[in-house]
Order: sequence, then structure tokens, then C-alpha cells
Amino acid sequence: MNTPGSLVALSLFLCAICPAAEPEPRVCTVLPGSLSAVKARTDADDPAIKPALNELIAEAEKALKFKPETVMDKPQTPPSGDQHDYMSQAPYFWPDPTKKDGLPYIRKDGQRNPESYDGHSDAPRMGRMATSAETLALAAWFTGNDPYAERAAILLRAWFLDPATRMNPNFNFAQAIPGVNTGRGTGMIESRSIIPAMDAADLLAGSKHWSPADQKGMEAWMRAFLAWAQTSPNGKAEAAARNNHGSYYDEQIVAMALFLGETDLAKQTLEAVKTKRIAVQIKPDGSQPLELSRADSFGYSRFNVMALCSLATMGGHVGIDLWRYEAPGGGSLRKAIDFLLPYVEEPDKEWPYEHGHRGVRNLAAQLWQAGFIYGEPRYTAAARKSSGIEKSREALFYPTK
Repeated sequence: MNTPGSLVALSLFLCAICPAAEPEPRVCTVLPGSLSAVKARTDADDPAIKPALNELIAEAEKALKFKPETVMDKPQTPPSGDQHDYMSQAPYFWPDPTKKDGLPYIRKDGQRNPESYDGHSDAPRMGRMATSAETLALAAWFTGNDPYAERAAILLRAWFLDPATRMNPNFNFAQAIPGVNTGRGTGMIESRSIIPAMDAADLLAGSKHWSPADQKGMEAWMRAFLAWAQTSPNGKAEAAARNNHGSYYDEQIVAMALFLGETDLAKQTLEAVKTKRIAVQIKPDGSQPLELSRADSFGYSRFNVMALCSLATMGGHVGIDLWRYEAPGGGSLRKAIDFLLPYVEEPDKEWPYEHGHRGVRNLAAQLWQAGFIYGEPRYTAAARKSSGIEKSREALFYPTK
């Protein structure tokens, strides 16, 4: 059953941890009230969150040494002739061994071509920039350490604002397939990196290193990218995707809408998640057939759950409870989590689907958050099977007690 009041209760709980918590920054990737509550706990030197806070600071110290990376760093020029355009290559496409020039590339699902993440692709650069900026901005907000804020601002300005290095707000040339196309809608999934970058900008609000003009410039960039995502052929193609690509498209639209104060768009998109994503993607038993058909069926099932958990968290900012929504057909986010849970609790348990899985069945971050949201100790216990979870951001923002 969908119970919007439960989100309000969670927010009140977080705020009640310490009524003297500082005003909440506008950050969409955590529940309302959680940042201020954690700040109050860090100020009180709460030992329960020390491991996670210390890990955040250690990561920030490493990020201080991170030099600005931009779209100008790639050695090749996009088809537009403009180096400022983002460019990347489809990860699961390889040279055709039967062709002298390897063209057109052919698909090998689940087998990532190193060409897709080498220096020719902007995807790794964008990911490193956004992750580093968010880490630095969070550490600056929690500790008041000025150099963290200064470095975060430098990274954001280089990628989004500086005329000499800024990225154009489009993904026209993302995940191109050599010999087939110069870009495609599925490439937009790589732009999910803009979400932590937006959070970093909001965390820097009020810093002497991030001016009102910087914030307005960032908002203008996001508004232009939002328009591209909604109106371009590639953006429309991704919006129509039924699997995880559609979920991540919605995640980005909601995040940009919240960042820009477009509350109606955020609500509209989140409401549609119920019918377009949860009802379509998740069966009554919690399985996700569209993800089970992939080469790494466990990994992709988890990947879609990650997107839906993120959307559910954002829903807390506008009073829409996706955590507890159940579709008329019986599918729900919680059932999708429960479907995967036994294979995390028992790592040696056989995954009975044709396409198998690769590597560790890691759902720890989502299980830790779900343990907090649902008050379910089983989720938290399963999350603890992953080493390091108690030093994670989830442990910082979602206390177990």
C-alpha cells in the first residue's frame, strides 16, 4: 500500500535526531532531513558515525589531488567538429573479426570493450569529476574545511562553466557504435553522473568559492540539458526504454527538476514511475524479466533496483512514496529487493537464471538503505556481509539505530 505519510514520518525522525541541526541544503540524493541530522551528529562527535565520516574525509583528501578533467581532454574530435561535445563508445560492441576493418562493430552483451572506457571516451572523465566534486562538497559541508569546497568548485567550473573547457549540454555522440552510428539514445545512461555534480553545487551554496553567478550558470546548463533530454531524438528514445535505461532516464529528469525548482515536473515524472517502470518491470514475485534477459542477469536486476531506490529517495522530497507503492499487478520495489536478497544472504546459492551473474552479488548499499526505510533488520544483516559497508555513505546517512 502506498502511504505518503510514512515519508513525512521518516523526515521527522531524521530531524528529531537533533533539533538543533543546521538548515538543510537542497540535495536530492538523500532523504529530506538526513544531511542536517548527520551534521548535528558529527558536531556532537557521535562515535556511531565516525567510521563513515572518517572514510568520507579520507576520500576527500584523495580528491584534493584530483586535477580538473574536461571534454577537451579526448584526442579525437566529435562528428560535429566541436571538441566541447561529449563523446563515448558503446561498451558491448566489438570489431567484427570477419571484416578487415572490423566494421560495423558487433554486439557481445556483457563483454565490455576496453575502447569504451579508455582515454578516447568522456564517460570515465565525467564520472571521476562528479564523484570527486560530490565527495569534496560533502566533506566541506560536514567539516567546514575550506580547501575541500575550493577544489570542488574548481572541478565543477571546469566541466560546466569555463568557456574554454565546458561541455556542451547534449549527449548527441554518446555510446556510438563504430560503423553503425555516431551516437544513440542508450548513451544517455552515462549522463547519470550529472546527479552528484548537481548535489555538489547545492552543497557549495553560500561558500565563498561558489558564487551566485556560478550557481546560476550551473542552473542554466542543467536547464539546457533538460530541454535536450526531453526534445532530442536520443533523449526521447531513452525515455521510451522499458528496462533500466528508462529508469535511469527518469532519475535524471527528476534530479534536474528538483535542482531547478521544477516541482511539478518532478512529481509528474515520479508518479509515472509507478505505471511506466514498477508496473512494467517488476513481476508479483519480484523478478525483473527485462533484466533477467541480459548476460549478467543478477547484475542488471541489481542495477535497475539502484535506479528505483534513487527515484524513491527523490520522491521523499515531493511527498511521493515509491518505497511502498505496489502496482495493481502486484509488482513493487520491495519485492524486487526481496527477490535478490537470498542470493546476497547466501553468496554460494545458485542463481537459477540462464544468463547467470558475474562477480560479487553486491546489493549492500541498497539493502542498508532499505533496512532503514522499512525497519527490516534482515536487510541490514545482509548488507553487513559486504566488507566496508559501515564506512559507506549509506551508513552515514541511514543510521541503524
